[in-house]
Amino acid sequence: MRALAEGDDGGYFADGGAVWTVHAGTATFVAGIRALLIQALHPGAMAGIHDFSRYREDPIGRLTGTVRWVICVTYGSTKQAHTETARVGRLHQRVAGTYSTDTGRRTYSASDASLLEWVHLAFTEAFLGAHQRWGGPIPGGADAYVREWAQAGRLMRVPSPPETEADLRSRMDAYRDRGELRYDARVAEVVQYLRDVPFTGSMRFAYRVLFAAAVASLPRQYRKLLGLRRTRLPVITATRIVLAISSRALAAGPRAQDFARQRHHRLQHALHAAPITKRESAIPSAADDRSQQRSNAED
Repeated sequence: MRALAEGDDGGYFADGGAVWTVHAGTATFVAGIRALLIQALHPGAMAGIHDFSRYREDPIGRLTGTVRWVICVTYGSTKQAHTETARVGRLHQRVAGTYSTDTGRRTYSASDASLLEWVHLAFTEAFLGAHQRWGGPIPGGADAYVREWAQAGRLMRVPSPPETEADLRSRMDAYRDRGELRYDARVAEVVQYLRDVPFTGSMRFAYRVLFAAAVASLPRQYRKLLGLRRTRLPVITATRIVLAISSRALAAGPRAQDFARQRHHRLQHALHAAPITKRESAIPSAADDRSQQRSNAED
């Protein structure tokens, strides 16, 4: 977090832009669960989670690793974003294996273009959808968020990530229409784990509300594929209360965007503090214009 204040540029996303707005909201708590549920429907992604993820033994550590990448890419300098993406890439190098289908066994790798795209689509849809339900207006609208976050997809080597909400949803529908998504015992295991993560105390209660909210906010076709049903309880309203309490608690201390703004302010100060003569040297004088005219005539 403190490293977000370092670096020599503003990063990939503007303060107050669509990505900063969506990722700064507490609706991301629901979005993370929603993204995992959707991602699990792809058997290749599910195989990687089942074979290599440590979510059962260390759910907080697994979550922290993902959040770290999101924060660094969203709020960090371009150097920090590339460094963190490279770290994730090294972890993914060993994620490869096989999984069963109705037509036999298939190989998978975390570097497969189809898997990279599906994970990016699921993340984008989940964070956009959760913010649309529990967040405020997005600068530039949903298309602006999808277009801006496409840069994160390119960093992860997603080929031609979508840049409009319509294209995002069309591509996700195509996976379902091609029969590439499915529910099986592995998916059931992940869903059950996500339903009952071993938290304690007030955090356990809050998480149960967030899980129910993730299920309720899922597009109907994904709930059906996952075999999940919306609760009859007023979970949408209850989630607003939980997120409002969380927002007040987070406001008490510095957040990721606060450190990023320190970097932005430092860069702006350095720009304005540059010597006047140095800044003026870039402005052509009348003598410079005459010299340039003579040079052009000689040519």
